[in-house]
Formats: sequence, structure tokens, C-alpha cells
Amino acid sequence: MQGRAAERDRIDRMLADARDGASSVLLIHGDAGIGKTALLDYAAARASGTRVLRIDGLESETELAFAGLHQLFLPSMDLVDQLPGPQARALRAVFGLTDDTVRDRFVIGLAVLSMLSEAAGEGTLLCLVDDVQWLDRASVDALAFAARRLQVEGVVLIFAARDAAGVAGLGGLPALRLAGLDPEAAAALVADLSPYVRQRIMDEAQGNPLALRELSAALTATQRAGQLSPLTLSAPSNRVQDAFLDQIRRLPEATRTLLLTAAADDTGTLDVILRAAEATVGDLAPAERAGLIVLTGDALRFRHPLIRYAAYQGSPFADRIAAHRALAAVLVAPEHAHRRAWQLAAAATGPDERVADELERVAIWAGGRQALASASAAYERAAQLTAEPEGRARRFIAAAQAAADAGQDERGGRLAAMVEVAPQDAGLAADLARVRAVVELGYGSPDVAGRMLLDCADQIAARRPDKLPALLVDALHAAFSSGNAELIEAVADRAPTEPVLAVPARLLTGDVPGALRALRPLVTARGRTDTGFMGRLMTGIYCHLSADDEAAYEIAAEAVEHCRDNGMGGWLPTALHLLARVELTLGRLDAASGHAAEGLRLAEGYDLSHRAAHLRAVLAILAAVRGEEEQTGRLARDAMAYAQPRGVGRATADALWALGLLDLGLGRADVALQRFEAARAASGHRLFGVFLLPDLVEAAVRAGRPERAVEPARLLGDWAEATGRPALAALAHRCRALTRPDAEAEQHFAAAVRLHRDGSAIDRARTGLLHGEWLRRARRKLEARSHLRDALDTFAALGAEPWARRAGAELRASGEVAEPSLGGPLSRLSPQEREVVRLAAAGATNREIATQLFLSPRTVGHHLYRAFPKLGVTSRTDLASVLSS
Repeated sequence: MQGRAAERDRIDRMLADARDGASSVLLIHGDAGIGKTALLDYAAARASGTRVLRIDGLESETELAFAGLHQLFLPSMDLVDQLPGPQARALRAVFGLTDDTVRDRFVIGLAVLSMLSEAAGEGTLLCLVDDVQWLDRASVDALAFAARRLQVEGVVLIFAARDAAGVAGLGGLPALRLAGLDPEAAAALVADLSPYVRQRIMDEAQGNPLALRELSAALTATQRAGQLSPLTLSAPSNRVQDAFLDQIRRLPEATRTLLLTAAADDTGTLDVILRAAEATVGDLAPAERAGLIVLTGDALRFRHPLIRYAAYQGSPFADRIAAHRALAAVLVAPEHAHRRAWQLAAAATGPDERVADELERVAIWAGGRQALASASAAYERAAQLTAEPEGRARRFIAAAQAAADAGQDERGGRLAAMVEVAPQDAGLAADLARVRAVVELGYGSPDVAGRMLLDCADQIAARRPDKLPALLVDALHAAFSSGNAELIEAVADRAPTEPVLAVPARLLTGDVPGALRALRPLVTARGRTDTGFMGRLMTGIYCHLSADDEAAYEIAAEAVEHCRDNGMGGWLPTALHLLARVELTLGRLDAASGHAAEGLRLAEGYDLSHRAAHLRAVLAILAAVRGEEEQTGRLARDAMAYAQPRGVGRATADALWALGLLDLGLGRADVALQRFEAARAASGHRLFGVFLLPDLVEAAVRAGRPERAVEPARLLGDWAEATGRPALAALAHRCRALTRPDAEAEQHFAAAVRLHRDGSAIDRARTGLLHGEWLRRARRKLEARSHLRDALDTFAALGAEPWARRAGAELRASGEVAEPSLGGPLSRLSPQEREVVRLAAAGATNREIATQLFLSPRTVGHHLYRAFPKLGVTSRTDLASVLSS
């Protein structure tokens, strides 16, 4: 471990922190041979009294779903019985112990988190994952999910990879890049060489420890003494690989065949390798003496991945094909069906329907266990081995769909492009259009995605009318995201009798009574139509737009539960976004924050960038209400960075709304007015901008530009009258009070206060603040105080600090001096502590909370332990009363 003092110290600190209960994660990355494995060995050696789990990624197992997890947890399978039922069933399914399917891949990630926590027990656990770049994607995703949620389990999780950027799923984890050794440390490794040769080897190795050792070991005695001819400069890994290849070529033929078979194998089982190579254990002795392999019990492993690579790539192509065929011939047991399929695929040199069928079965199995990246790879290889055009197209479409579902949008787009001719089957054409649209929506333009779906609907309408409603509702969802009213109307025109499509057409043309009539049966059915889950979400959106937020809340909450109960993890962020938006409108700010934060975590986990932008914008609005200037700016900027270039109008509008709301709360009315007007323009159709009209009107009046408030106030009034909703009517009266002469203002304030009685607390408080300000300016200070005091108490309870400060200043100006502390007990909690407390108060157990928030039970207990003294309680039974107060 020459020259690695700082790295060793970091590992020592991680292990020490684990003994105090803290968990930590580290991704070590650098070139082949740079010393990553040596650092993992160091960590294992220093982990005295600590349980150690360790795996090595194998290039030959990259496409085998959950091979890495199976290897990692094989010594600890007894712990599976201690997991919550759904998690235990998921792990047994992905390990092939049952035929169950897994509907939500996050259950697998949560099971891994629980397994790590259980493995640590009351002590500590060191988990080492080497060569992550070759681990199967399903295992990487599950381990990354757990890594991001480790907190106080006493777990140290260290990954090692060649290239951090090349390991999908590990982005954002604490990382340590290993550089080459400094000259002093490098010289110490080859101190026995003559000065000239030592310098030549150091120049060639560029500080790579493995290169220093192997190039030095490959020298003859004469060369070590100084007689060294000029070397061809190349990358250290290439030079080391060449040195390994020279060693392999000097071995007997039977040993070389064994090494090639072992390199092509993905089991690491000595019996399988020997039978496939038709060899004996004695044939391995020369390779073992040369230090190329390590034999442990019935397992064979290469001392370094570069040795495996040299053994495989250094062999003739025909020999590699023969090795794969030989391995397939011995992997006949049912538990090896997937390995056999991939060995046959590696041996195939042209179309082979029999092998393609076997791979498709592998893909179906992997997809049923949410190993979507592995399923996509199997479908793709099956397509490549399929000669018949329609079957080839079907398999490429399935590969693209699995990739898109896995969050690999770019790969999904590439696979969809592999469909060379338009499928003749209309259903297949519809599936292809939906995949391409999903990919486009994932990282491109919702407007383009909607038009793609619309075009496909036109093409298949006559041949597959059964596919039409779902296509059109997907197109409608994309159009709503962009805010493109023209596209919405075009979609609705395609099926005017379809209930889910009839509502927006009427809403956007101003036929609100007709829209409400069309919406009524959808609300009664809670959005359950033949347009599937998207139809349910759209019904909730319609209710929200028409200000029927109680119905919208019930539909959104049911949609969230439906996703949880049915393992629809990919849809859950969308449902949580709708629920958070509705809760925001209803003034349920803590609940909205919790649901939006959960949705964002899930969206990031699924790489759903489009949905993440919407959720960041909602969180920005909530942060603006609380006056968190830095947080609001960061969330809004991140949302707009994605949304603006892609025409995601609704997310852009919400982000601008958040910035304007922050400015308004902090007294920057002129800037706020500009933000609100920009948000209104970005939202597309005027209907989508209705939520920010009250803020726009207030900003215009406070900025001394009342003429810019007239049209928004009128539009809000018309919309309130058309819908007949009290909440909208209250806001419309507030706006009239601000824009009408003083002689009329009071009656509008009074009407607003009356209509607010059962509505949003924060809207009621903001109306009270404005009314109190108006009364104080009219020198009616005593009347003003009651409105201002109520507003201050509400703002303080909600943690709306800018508004509370303004209410407090107005109250002092009226002669009142008493001010409550801001936020109450809940304001002392971190966001995650608030979420945990909210669920605990509702009666959820630690395990139930852990499952819902994707934490370990130990972390939940830690948050409650920290929250109790902050809230002044000593037991869970006291939490409900604290929250209700």
C-alpha cells in the first residue's frame, strides 16, 4: 500500500464511524491496476470484529439479472426470513427460489437495504463490491438504491470501478479517484532494479502499481541488471495485459484451454469449467503456479480481471466460440437455464430462432422481477438472432420498452430506431409509437411526444380501434405537460365521445358547464375507465383544474395507494406529483412537502427526468412559501434547466411561479410581477395559469401597476363564476378588493373571508393579511388587529416565515406587540423527521414507515429518537395531538 496513506485514513474513519452506528458509502474509481482492489483488501483486513460481505463483478455475468446480489447475500440467506413479507418474497423471486413475479423494483432495493441492516445486526457490516462496471445492472440499481438511503445502520459500503462515469446508477455517491503513485512511492515498489531500468519501468507504468509489479516481474535477470532495449510506449493496462498474455502463451495447451473456458464461464464453478474443457484439476497446476488463478474449494477465480481478459481476447475467435458451446452443453440443469441461453447466444454467429426463443424466455423472467435492464439486453440479443422481420421488430420494441421502463431513455430510443420497417401489425405499430413517445417524453419534448402519439392514432384508428383510447390519453398527458392548447384540442377532437377526452375539449373552449357535466360520471367512477391508469390521473387533473380539489384529492390519494399496492413504482412519482399539487392548493403544506419529496426521490431513482422537473418545481413553490430563498432558487433553476429547452411548459411555469412567490413574500413586488407574467406565458393555455392569478394581481397592485391586474382579476372572476367553487370565488373577491375603489373593497374582502371559511388556511391567512393592511391604512386599527393576528398565527403555524414577518410588522404598526414564535414545534424538525413523525402519528409501525419512505427500520427509529425531545413528547401516542395542534 505504498503512497496510499490518505486513502487508508479515509477507510479507517469510515470503519470507526460505523462502530458508532453511522453508515457511509464510497465509490473508489481509477484505471485497471491502480490499486482499487488493494484498498478493498485493506478495508477487509482492518474490519476487526466486523461482518464482511464481498463480491467481484464478472464481465461474463453482466447480463445475468441479480447475479451480483445472489453472490453477495448467499452467505446470509437465513436473514431473508427476518425481512417484511413483500421484501422477502421479492428476494426469493429474484434469486430464482420461487416463481413469483416482482411488480416494483424499489421493493428489491428496499429488501437490499433491509438485508444490509439485518446483516449489521447490533454491530457493524463492511460490504465490498469490486469491479462494479461488470456487475449486472439489476444488482447495481438495487445496491445504489440502498447506498443512497443508508444512515445509521453501522454499514460501510465500498464500491470499486474502473470508470465512475461509466457505471450507470452510481452517480452522486461519495467518490474517490485513485491517481497513479507519486515517484517516491513508485520507486519503492521497484527498488531492486538498477537505476536505469527502474526509471524506464516507472516511465512506462505511469504510477500504476500493477504495471510496476508485473513489468518488473517479466524482466529477465540480464534486463533487471540494466540491459533493456527501448520499449514501445502504450497504456499501462495494455502493457500489463500483454505481460499476462505472454505468461499464458507459455503454458501447456490443456491449461490454456482451461483458462479460456474459465474466462468464458460465468459460474466460477470448478466442476462446470473442467467438464466443459474436458480437463482435470492437474491441468490447472501450471496456471496456479504462475499466479494467474486462485482455487478456493470448488471455485476458480482469476487473480486480476486483466488476466481473464487476456485469456479470452488473446484466444482465436473460433476457440472462443467453441468454449461457449462447450459451456452451454454442460449447463443443462434448470437453475442454469439463463446462463445456458447467454452461452448459446455468445456462440451464435448468425440468426438462430431456437436461441432467440430461449433468450426471450430469459427476458420475460427478468422483466417479471423488475430486472428491466437485463430484460432489455436479452430482448435485444434475441432480436439480433431473429431473421423474420415482424418477429425481429417485436423483440426490438420489447427491448426498447424495457429500457425505457428502466429509465434508460437514450438506449430505449436507440433500440426503437433498430426497427427497420414499420410493423404491419397495427397493434405492434401502436406499441412502437408509445415506446418512442415515452422515450421522447423522458428526455425530449412533450409536444413532440404528443404529436407522435397523435400521428400513430390516426394511422391505426380504422384497424385497431381498441388501441385508440390509450394512445390518445397518453397524447393528452403529454400535451398537458407542454401546455399546448392546440395539441390538446387536436387530441380531444379524435374521440369526442370518449369521456376522458371530452372534458378538456370543453374546458379549453370555455364550455365549463359542459365540461363539468362530462366530468361528473368520471368523478363518480373515480376515473376508472377503459383508458387505464392514465385516465384516472387525467380525471384527477380535470378536478384540480376545475377547482374541485376535494374530489381531486380523493382521486390522487387513491391513485397513489393503487401504485403502492400494485408495485407501479414507475407511475408513483406522477401520482405523487398530482397529490402534492392538490395538497398545495388545499393548504396542506407539510403533506404536500412530504409527498413531493418522496416523488422526487423516486423519480431520480428511476431516472425520470421529466417528472423530476415537475416535482422540483412544486417543491420550489413550497420552499418559497416558507421563505427559503436558497432552496427555492436551486429547485426552480434545476427544474427550468430541464424544462425550458424541451418545452415542458407546466414545469417551467411552476418554477417561475415559485420564484415570483418568493419575491412577493420578501417584498420585491416589481420583480414578482415580472416572474408571474412570465410564468403565465410559459404555461400555455390561459387555463393552466389560473392558479397564479391571485398572486399576479397582488404583485401588480403592490408594485404600483394596478392596470396590469385588471385582466387577470376579470379572468379569475369569470372562471370562479363558471365553476361555482367557493375557493375560487373567495380568491376572485380578494382580487376585486385589491383592484376596485375603496368604496367597494370592503364588501369584497368580507365575501372572501366568508367563502374562505372551509378552504385553504394559507389562502385565508393571505386574505386576512391584505384585509388587515387595508383596514390599518383606513385608520381602523382595532378591526385590523383581529385579521392580522389570525393571519400571523396561521402563517407561524405553517412555517410561512416571510408572510408571518409581514403580518407581524403590520400588527406592530397597528399597535399590537405580541408575536408567536414562527413555525411551532414542527419547524424544529428536519424534512425527513417531519415525514417520519407524520406517519408515526397516523399509527404506522417503524417497519411500515421504513417501507413507505424507503429507509431502514433502524433509521426510522433514529429519526423518532431525535424528534421526540424537539417536540416535547416521550412516546408515539403523544404525536397525534402535537400534529393536530
